[in-house]
Amino acid sequence: MKLVLLSGGSGKRLWPLSNDARSKQFLKVLRDEDNNLQSMVQRVWSQLDKLGLTQSAVIATSKTQVEMIQSQIGKEVSLIVEPERRDTFPAIALAASYLYSHENAGRDEVVGVLPVDPYVDDKFFARLLDLEDIIKRSNSDIALMGVHPTFPSEKYGYIVPHVKHSSEDYVKVSHFKEKPHSEDAKLLLEQQALWNCGVFAFKLEKVISLLEEKGLPTSYEELLAKYSLLPKISFDYEVVEKTNNIIALPYDGNWKDLGTWNTLTEEMGTEIIGKANKSNDSYNTQIINELDIPISVLGLSNIIVAASPDGILVSDKDASPRVKELIGDLKQRPMYEERRWGWYRVLDHTKYEDQTEVLTKRINISAGKNLSYQYHNHRREVWTIVNGEGVLLINNEFKVIRPGDVVEIPMGTKHAVKAVIDLEFIEVQTGTQLVEEDNHRILLTWDEIEESVYVYSK
Repeated sequence: MKLVLLSGGSGKRLWPLSNDARSKQFLKVLRDEDNNLQSMVQRVWSQLDKLGLTQSAVIATSKTQVEMIQSQIGKEVSLIVEPERRDTFPAIALAASYLYSHENAGRDEVVGVLPVDPYVDDKFFARLLDLEDIIKRSNSDIALMGVHPTFPSEKYGYIVPHVKHSSEDYVKVSHFKEKPHSEDAKLLLEQQALWNCGVFAFKLEKVISLLEEKGLPTSYEELLAKYSLLPKISFDYEVVEKTNNIIALPYDGNWKDLGTWNTLTEEMGTEIIGKANKSNDSYNTQIINELDIPISVLGLSNIIVAASPDGILVSDKDASPRVKELIGDLKQRPMYEERRWGWYRVLDHTKYEDQTEVLTKRINISAGKNLSYQYHNHRREVWTIVNGEGVLLINNEFKVIRPGDVVEIPMGTKHAVKAVIDLEFIEVQTGTQLVEEDNHRILLTWDEIEESVYVYSK
């Protein structure tokens, strides 16, 4: 059985910690077995690893999340990178073509699809493996996993079954009901409906034949080149709702979607992260502070305070699911990002009347990691080294940099840096186009960079 994990979304319900570059699954607010902070994707990946499932898993994601995934779970993970965001059907179709043409999976191979961020016990993934047997035994086209509801929730979709026969360990699906009102949810529980947790399985033939019917290639490289031709639609609408022979496998364990502040704080395991304190009469209140200034809460209960370079949220927990409505189409560049080499935080961004921009960042490169060998056509940079030690390559010369050093990088100058000890510096960019597209990368790894300079010097 092959597994496809879907990693997407902008996570606006967890603003201001989540943004287009750092979705909810990457927020390090949960605790692992050693009481260290971990993200949802780190938690799920470790659970899959315990069962030996990571070798058969791929993650379908967007270009903006690649470095974050590699930073948190390693470079060895197999990634299916969408050239553009086009919803879940194109992402799953691209992953299916990869399994079919790159990994030589047969058309009878069962593929399981799941979100990258469910909050579940380890036994959930053991139950997931039963989908392979059941989809073959039942002769169904699609097999879903459904969770037995613990209360009539209005937040989740429901899988409504036909009458279940006692000899079966699965149910035939009658239809689906999306996020019902409370009274309807109570009726659905009486019908033994299941929460739809977004987990399903199918034989590879199901998607490969659909691509063939649409006149689209089944080769991964060819489909990647024609990705824009795939309909921008969810897998539910494009495939599931057009399929009649669907069964569902009930799951009796704990399952939770940590997509809003009120649900996430229930599982955080701590009341305060970062520089913060609160009074003793502030009950059921959590503070997450990524800023360098302290936050204090006095006499306020049942609230969430979340602060990051992107903004500050103070919300009643019950109202927190509405944060997406509040921020609406708020557009701003991500102010904090994790990368394969470390992280950066935007300290200030100013645009003047003559269109000149000044962007100030605090950058931290982890020991042994490096920035790529690159140049910029539309900006100059000045680095002030504040901590650690590194090796700088500029104008084909290597030099050691330490706290107090100032590095000037004119437009068009090729440069790279590697951290010997965790290296931190303040970078000031000045120019007219301070965008990611002006990072022209020549070489990525330090071995390649050193070899290139050695060849050049000869």
